[in-house]
Amino acid sequence: MQLVKSEISTNTLNINVIGDLDAKGCRDIQPSIDELISSDTHQEIEVDLHQVRFMDSSGIGAIVYLYKRLVEQQRTMRLENVEGQPLKIITLLRIGQAIPVNIASSNEYL
Repeated sequence: MQLVKSEISTNTLNINVIGDLDAKGCRDIQPSIDELISSDTHQEIEVDLHQVRFMDSSGIGAIVYLYKRLVEQQRTMRLENVEGQPLKIITLLRIGQAIPVNIASSNEYL
């Protein structure tokens, strides 16, 4: 599991998540998430889940953790290119009611 960061603009950072968002994957990326919260200055964070095929409760926990810390700093976050099993769990848990979620196949938000 890895996070690949790319700056879209001075205001927006894209985080491409590669691999499964499960307990092991979340442990692997926790230092990167903490660094993003404490050191990054971008106002808007896009989390691209196109390359995530599986997400469990640990993945949901990591997303909610990141979202809450960014909101505390008056920053925004959205999930991009969500599809497959991650989309099903995000929809089931109604994550889209708090965090904007862009569905990969239709480019519509939940």
